[in-house]
Amino acid sequence: MIFVFDLDGTICFQGKPLSPIIINALDELTHQGHEIIFASARPIRDLLPILPEHMHGYPMVGGNGTMVAKEKNIISTVHFEEDIRNDLLTIIHNYNLQYLIDSDWDYSYTGREDHPIRRNVDPEKRAHQVPLESLHKIIKMVLFDVSDHRLVLESLSALPLVIHKHGDEGIFDISPQGIDKWDGLMRLGLKEQSYIAFGNDANDISMFQHAHTSIMIGMHEELKGYATEQLQPDDQHIAQRLLAFCNQPFSLI
Repeated sequence: MIFVFDLDGTICFQGKPLSPIIINALDELTHQGHEIIFASARPIRDLLPILPEHMHGYPMVGGNGTMVAKEKNIISTVHFEEDIRNDLLTIIHNYNLQYLIDSDWDYSYTGREDHPIRRNVDPEKRAHQVPLESLHKIIKMVLFDVSDHRLVLESLSALPLVIHKHGDEGIFDISPQGIDKWDGLMRLGLKEQSYIAFGNDANDISMFQHAHTSIMIGMHEELKGYATEQLQPDDQHIAQRLLAFCNQPFSLI
């Protein structure tokens, strides 16, 4: 069986690396012959620091589907078309928005150095922080500290985009139209009903919709209608559920 895991808020918490108990449970899954894929809003660059070295070659979907990696190589990326890119930059300028903008590896960032978003960006200095004009291809944007949510959302919604708004935090996570985690999984060759998905947020809906089994960590109103199970956001409970899968026979629909 294939297991697909979101990371932040699902199997790791507060931006910290995977805990030993989760690593041991994942290792037992692979020992029993199961395959593991990670699917995150983080770009591939920022997935690596929270994973143990021996998992760096696992298949990964990053940037909510905008990038796909396998065997330590990025094999596919999707970027904003030039006209959409220009419209987004105009919105950023008009509203004086703070941002984290990613290419396939390097990034551009404005905002405080002590902002929680900044702490999770390239902590191991694998990439370069560059001026925005140096990013020739933009694959993902995070706009944050947005004061006027309504006006900014109206402007963004007029464009062909995928927008995830994070609660009342003033954060908009933006990807090209038609791109989500399920799209990334398909580019890795996954088929409908062929995997078990773990997630915790609205950006996991697409991969829950196409999963054989979908397990929600914690509680999220938008996601719960697509979940077949729910677990507490606790390493011990999650590890126990993973270990229970190890010898469970699977019958795919």
